[in-house]
Amino acid sequence: MIADRICFDTHKYHISRDVVVSEQQLSYSGYVCAPYLHNLESAKLKESWMSSNNIESLYFVTGTFSDASKPYFSDSTNHYILGKFKDSQHISDDLTIHNQDKTSFVFNVKDELFQREVSGETNFVTIYYLEYSESDDLQEVANILLKRDKIRIGGLGHMTSFCLLPSKFTFPYAENIVIIEVASEKSHQSVKKYCDQTKRDVNRKGLTMTNLLSLSILEKLK
Repeated sequence: MIADRICFDTHKYHISRDVVVSEQQLSYSGYVCAPYLHNLESAKLKESWMSSNNIESLYFVTGTFSDASKPYFSDSTNHYILGKFKDSQHISDDLTIHNQDKTSFVFNVKDELFQREVSGETNFVTIYYLEYSESDDLQEVANILLKRDKIRIGGLGHMTSFCLLPSKFTFPYAENIVIIEVASEKSHQSVKKYCDQTKRDVNRKGLTMTNLLSLSILEKLK
């Protein structure tokens, strides 16, 4: 069933830098993407999340970074553990304890645009970023996502990252993240094309939405 309305607080996107820092200390639900490096830290983190009440769903995924985002995350890898969490503060604690030399990503959902029942299992999560985030633009993005019937969840939020090695470049769009969860029985390649078309629909409206990271679900762990 389609959500009755699209709702988000536009004032969050027109605030000072100091308020943004303060707001990021709050707790959110969202998604965490941690590299699976077949080492002790990866194994410990996986086992911890398998038994954690904070993790609603856990997946083994393949991550594909767009050409636009690769310069910011040159330490990226191919395989990740993707978790859907309830409380971001617990995730920050987990990644601080199990920090690694490949970047982990936390996508906090500040505003869930909609969540609805869709036939099929979740098999793809894709992360975009907007170069601009005026309130009218966000409403336009929300309207387009809602029309795409394979999108189970659409959300707006911000990204934080954890890594033992400092990044050479600061990612400038971490506050303008768009998160899409897709359910489909079709192949990952087919679903990626579906998401690419969604991005083109947004860009045709004069907005600039760019792919950051695509996550193809290989196995459900929890």
